[in-house]
Amino acid sequence: MDKERIAKNLAKVKKDIAPYRAKLVAVTKFVDAKTTRELYDLGVRDMGENRSDKFLAKIEALNDIQSEITWHFIGHLQSRQVKLIINQVDYLHSLDRLSLAKEIQKRADQAVKCFLQVNVSGEETKGGFDPDRVMEAVEAIEVYDKVQIVGLMTMAPIDAGETELHHYFAELKEIQQLIVRKNYPWAPCTELSMGMSRDYQIALEEGATFIRVGSALYDQK
Repeated sequence: MDKERIAKNLAKVKKDIAPYRAKLVAVTKFVDAKTTRELYDLGVRDMGENRSDKFLAKIEALNDIQSEITWHFIGHLQSRQVKLIINQVDYLHSLDRLSLAKEIQKRADQAVKCFLQVNVSGEETKGGFDPDRVMEAVEAIEVYDKVQIVGLMTMAPIDAGETELHHYFAELKEIQQLIVRKNYPWAPCTELSMGMSRDYQIALEEGATFIRVGSALYDQK
């Protein structure tokens, strides 16, 4: 992959982010270890993977620098895979069910920074908690001291228009603020992981603090 093109695309995304308090997570799930290393050489330190097998292969291939990378697991995590990766990741963006929190409690060596996944659009094909069940889920997680809810995450429908995107992201922000006001020690919930390549600019306008960007970094412009 053309490193010069990636550098140009990265500069644009960084320029878009600059006015906001947000962190770029470079989604590396569709690129190889060589391209991931090129991102590292360009100054990127937050990388996002969505499959446990590819994640483990990548950290092995990048063994010399992997301790300097902040690893984000951004995909659906099966309970049987938790033991394989949970002590290797810095953030889990897809805590989508209480049974997963229970498995993390069993397998983690220390508290894991997690984003509670919220299905704000109500799509049947997406996982996550219904918006009206989020507070209940947060309160249930109190018993798991290895799970720290640092924020909420959502994915907007791929065909959502601008007005819909603003609505979905604003709704997640509203739920997050409700949790913040509770001052739960196990759920500070100060972060919002929302916005991908096609919609991150709208997510930033609505308060995103983490954006997960892949194709916008690699596509030809």
